[in-house]
Amino acid sequence: MEMAGETGASNWPDESAESAFRAETRERGEPELPAGLLVEAAEETDTKGLPALEDLVKRISPETRELMDELFRAKFTGVRRVPAKALKG
Repeated sequence: MEMAGETGASNWPDESAESAFRAETRERGEPELPAGLLVEAAEETDTKGLPALEDLVKRISPETRELMDELFRAKFTGVRRVPAKALKG
């Protein structure tokens, strides 16, 4: 697999890699989600009533923030509303 910087091409999996991945998940018995099920979260332009990012980050324990940074290099960038239909129910 080439990295994006080597040729300028994207490092996104091609169709054959995607097909192989889907076949592997089916073999493991994982459910296959229909493509239309994924919902894009709309950008929230009205932020009235949303708490400040700093206030939300303070609610997360320092140990958890440290673990998230270690495992995922998670960075908090903003507060947005997510449509209810985008959440697993």
